[in-house]
Amino acid sequence: MSEKIHYVPIAKPCMGEPEAEAASRAIMSGWVTQGPEVAAFEQEFAAYVGANYACAVSNCTTALHLALLAVGVQPGDEVITVSHSYIATANSIRYCGAIPVFVDIEPQTYNINPLLIADVISDSLRDSSASRTRAILIVHQMGMPCDLKAILDVAHQHNLPVIEDAACAIGSEILWNGEWEKIGKPHGDIACFSFHPRKVITTGDGGMLTTNNPEWDKQFRLWRQHGMSVPDTVRHGAKQVIFESYPMLGYNYRMTDIQAAVGREQLKRLSEITERRRYLAQQYQQMLADVPGLKLPTEPDWAKSNWQSYCVRLPEKCDQRQVMQVMLDAGVATRRGIMCAHREPAYQIEAWLCGSRECQCEKANCDRLCESEQAQDRTILLPLFHQMTQHEQDYVVKVLKMACQV
Repeated sequence: MSEKIHYVPIAKPCMGEPEAEAASRAIMSGWVTQGPEVAAFEQEFAAYVGANYACAVSNCTTALHLALLAVGVQPGDEVITVSHSYIATANSIRYCGAIPVFVDIEPQTYNINPLLIADVISDSLRDSSASRTRAILIVHQMGMPCDLKAILDVAHQHNLPVIEDAACAIGSEILWNGEWEKIGKPHGDIACFSFHPRKVITTGDGGMLTTNNPEWDKQFRLWRQHGMSVPDTVRHGAKQVIFESYPMLGYNYRMTDIQAAVGREQLKRLSEITERRRYLAQQYQQMLADVPGLKLPTEPDWAKSNWQSYCVRLPEKCDQRQVMQVMLDAGVATRRGIMCAHREPAYQIEAWLCGSRECQCEKANCDRLCESEQAQDRTILLPLFHQMTQHEQDYVVKVLKMACQV
């Protein structure tokens, strides 16, 4: 007889004794801030994704901030991105004093619609020959790769850098010139990752930037440590006295060696974790295929998601909050669809554009972002984690089907 299920969480980090021992190793070494473990984690991460450089930071939001600064985003500039993302995406643009220009998503993949990008580039909207569009910031939403080829075609035509918000996408892959390559190689200019506990691998919190540009990587390393001219590792290992200087305004965006030690162990698990998540997603696809009106996520032929989240669009007859409550009452945690930054109270105050200077939409509802808004209102995220048992997944499916009939 199957054991009664009391609660199925939305996510659960896959961690154990190896991570605990790694953290202990860093603690007992006496070097617990940014140091040798961080350096090793960076090297191993760069090798995994196929990037020339990887720079560890305190979280993905700080990674996005540094990436935008590196490509030259300044106050008053515009950065094309999506509203349909965690608010950190838009916030990182505002940290630079720049203005996010929100583009709608594709309803099938929940990623930026490449066909809409060219129309919102500033030089096509103004008489002035000087474009204020400085960069394109895309989001591989819930681990599903964006259509990078289509996006980069537009970016190259307008000489714009592309930053990849790959917060959820470690382990995801894209078919590139006939070969499967990891998100983060990078295919754009800079990719930014998160190691928050909701992500596929975690360091408790933390982030990583990958790039093939040595000057940007050098800049990241200065900025993350207050702009200090001499790294701690060099100063502490020197045989002569060294006085550091601070030639630029920097930030405290460092990762600790304790986090990095854990990250190195998590990276060893990544292939196994990704394989398991893909299996669970396939199981969901099969078990939910017969639910009338329920729309399941789409994975393009050129993409392999890590399935950081499994998102379903509810039948028209279903109320999102009611379905979620019925499932919670039955012991199954869910989350509503990915948020839209333009609907949040902060962005009733903060500056943003939807790409049309003639748009008369209310701040919290925009006709040009209707797919984004519908995705937030009509979808829910189901539990998916490495340790999920068949019994738990069967139960989630059973409860979802029941909730859709209420």
